[in-house]
Amino acid sequence: MAAICEGLGLRGDERVLEIGTGSGYSTAILARLAREIVSIERIEALAAVARERLRDLGAGNVEVRVADGTLGAPERAPFDAIAVHATAPAPPRSLLEQLAIGGRMVIPISERRADMLTAITRTAEAVDPERGEGFSSLRIAPCRFVPLLGEQGFESD
Repeated sequence: MAAICEGLGLRGDERVLEIGTGSGYSTAILARLAREIVSIERIEALAAVARERLRDLGAGNVEVRVADGTLGAPERAPFDAIAVHATAPAPPRSLLEQLAIGGRMVIPISERRADMLTAITRTAEAVDPERGEGFSSLRIAPCRFVPLLGEQGFESD
């Protein structure tokens, strides 16, 4: 989580999209580091527990949704930062398109030997994610995460 936060470079005034709410631990940290968090969890039971935990912690700047995280929250875009807590075969196009210009997404990308935590910055208005146009990326470190399941991630079993 520390590497993700450092990679996002949060200053305190950002709108953040988080993919993978889980227990709400990382969401609570992001809520202290940014102005607004939209967090997406695919499992309703986890989202319910996280909502309660975040409410108890006084994290009033967080909205927890149950949805396919690979699709993001296009109606709330653009986001200044996107934190993805699951490894993907490639950065989901929908998430890349929801980044503001200058915005940064930190995501584990599945590679042959290990997952690679990667920071991707949107550098231009016009983008072509398949060709990498409009984005720059920086490999942060090898890591291990659960797979990102959904329409633009890995298929669930």
